[in-house]
Amino acid sequence: MRTFLVIIDESDEARAALRYAARRAVQVGGAVHLLAFVAQQSVSAFGGVQATIEQEARDRAEMLAHGVAGNLLAESGVMPTISVKIGNGPKIVTEFLDNHKEVAALVLGAAKGSAPGPLVTHFAAHAGTLPCPLYVVPAQYDEKRSDHEA
Repeated sequence: MRTFLVIIDESDEARAALRYAARRAVQVGGAVHLLAFVAQQSVSAFGGVQATIEQEARDRAEMLAHGVAGNLLAESGVMPTISVKIGNGPKIVTEFLDNHKEVAALVLGAAKGSAPGPLVTHFAAHAGTLPCPLYVVPAQYDEKRSDHEA
């Protein structure tokens, strides 16, 4: 089954990427995998404090992902798979792609303005070495204007 990997956070560009991936998944009978990540906290002399901060961030990311998953199911009928990882974003995504050969495309949303965002910048620079296509949904993507009859 073709799986579209979407990096999810609270941004408008992540929501646009998710809508695009869901539509593609419906068109091809595929699936959507949501990946949320939590930045690893810098080493602290108080390890318990660091662990608590990371757990709270992980809980927020999981709540966000589950909320988005529910909306996606209601809107498109696609129930996504969800993963939450702690660490460096580009490294997590690269490892995920290496370990999940079912991923047919990495779908990212570009931020408004001249800088598309750190993940888009990173993966666009490495697109030739990715194991799947990279879809970048532009900030001005208009879903209604782009509806095409399949």
